[in-house]
Amino acid sequence: MPSSKFDIIVYGATGFTGQLVAEYLAAQYKADSGLKWAMAGRSRDKLAAVRDAIGAPSDTALIVADGGDPASLQAMVAQTRSVISTVGPYQLYGSDLVAACAASGTDYLDLCGEPLWMRQMIDAHEAAAKSSGARILFSCGFDSIPFELGVYFVQQAAKQTLGAPVSRVKTRVRDMKGTFSGGTAASARATFAAVAKDLSLVSMVQDPFVLTPGFDGPKQPRGNKPLMDEDLGSWTAPFVMASINTRNVHRSNMLMGFPYGKDFVYDEMILTGPGEQGEANAKKVVAAVNAERLGASGGPKPGEGPSREERENGLYDLLFVAIAPDGRQVRAAVKGDRDPGYGSTSKMISECAICLLRDAPDVPAGIWTPGAAMGDKLIKRLVDHAGLTFAVEK
Repeated sequence: MPSSKFDIIVYGATGFTGQLVAEYLAAQYKADSGLKWAMAGRSRDKLAAVRDAIGAPSDTALIVADGGDPASLQAMVAQTRSVISTVGPYQLYGSDLVAACAASGTDYLDLCGEPLWMRQMIDAHEAAAKSSGARILFSCGFDSIPFELGVYFVQQAAKQTLGAPVSRVKTRVRDMKGTFSGGTAASARATFAAVAKDLSLVSMVQDPFVLTPGFDGPKQPRGNKPLMDEDLGSWTAPFVMASINTRNVHRSNMLMGFPYGKDFVYDEMILTGPGEQGEANAKKVVAAVNAERLGASGGPKPGEGPSREERENGLYDLLFVAIAPDGRQVRAAVKGDRDPGYGSTSKMISECAICLLRDAPDVPAGIWTPGAAMGDKLIKRLVDHAGLTFAVEK
């Protein structure tokens, strides 16, 4: 069993997102003497500076650990029940930490949006995690918690309203204010570089079922060009995060025993409005996404990010449409009160870790999606503490 010296270690606490996670824990749980947490990173001096800058208690433990030094990672995971890792791209810096947690029985949570690496980790470490007792959860931020739990929530509503879950769900981004993180952009570039080196990975990148080893479902919408969505009377544009979120939603369905059916079809797009203006807006989104892919947009670098004001003024509004075979619909919305890539993400992964420790200690060992592992318990915690709302819409 892992040591209970600490409940949570925030690994990468000197990075932009790691600092936000540590700041959230320090502020939200300062009166909670039952939660023992620590900060880890490569430099003790930098950790101390972050600790002081975020107003964490002066006795907050600081642990020196380096992704390039597996022994330091093993020493870190031996001291804690769980690790939150914000050190990406995970395909470059994450493999040894996952291996250490899987071997030692320590829970692991990250913000990964890199399906190829996640599949490599599932293949390499699922058996070890199951045997050691470790619960390993990827994608505990904006990719992909609101999407994974949004599908779960609208399917629960479909069960109540229509009598059963449905085999078709659409997610449509209605509104979003805020940036993706520099880490997300760096992860995408690392994935492109990996695929360019090994073209056999192309088919895996394009496979909607890359995270469901042993299961291959029906053909899925490509979501790669502007389309008129007749169900919603609006034009839609490709959503840059669909390539990770859709994979996690299919994995969730598999891990829960296929409650959405083995014929489940799912896609994500951005709503851009009706008529000619909607079509023009959709084409603008495509142009912006292509610029982002080419690195021409000058988005945040890893370690950089938006100001506090920008984070607090950010938001997102996601619409989930469950469509029955007879055409009846159930709609639900998931909304967040901060910018998706930083403000909301740092709250989500923190609450995910606490939910796993306190509300869902009986989740079996293995490699999970957060929604499949914790479902309603995680929704409740995100609503109570992390500024998310889940609502059925008429």
